[in-house]
Amino acid sequence: MDSPQILQFVDEAVYTNTGKRLNNLQRRIIAGILKRQRYADVAETHDYSSQHVKKASHELLQMLSEVFGEPVKKSNLESVLERQINHNISLGNKNTIKNSNKISYINNCPNASTPTPDQSQPKNTDLQQKTKNQTKIETIDKLRQFGLSDEQIAEALDIPLKQVKQVDKDG
Repeated sequence: MDSPQILQFVDEAVYTNTGKRLNNLQRRIIAGILKRQRYADVAETHDYSSQHVKKASHELLQMLSEVFGEPVKKSNLESVLERQINHNISLGNKNTIKNSNKISYINNCPNASTPTPDQSQPKNTDLQQKTKNQTKIETIDKLRQFGLSDEQIAEALDIPLKQVKQVDKDG
């Protein structure tokens, strides 16, 4: 995943949790950390004082710790982001980063009985099916943008590879 996509992910996570977007300096600090730059280099490159960048970095890393629910430091930012991005992709979450660590129900019974259909619920209509298909196509396209292969997408979405390959790669 390249830097603009990572910055977009972090911006969305911050926005979901705080209602605020990353500012230019925060984006530059994250990009600098990911490029293994020193704060002094980030400050010099973007015409900030070194002390200002250090202070802003400290505040940013504190905020990211709260957003992601784990300690975030300059030394572990890359691994935290990788973990968070993979976690959100594997759970299929789009805008639920704030609650991404909550799973409401897991059926761990190996011989689960088949649920009885609820007769009070209407059967899927053509419109519902089209909406599901469109959502699946959008999800596949988004996962491709994150750099996942068709095989990884099929595994993550638990659908046949053939079905993933049928989705036009040009969107």
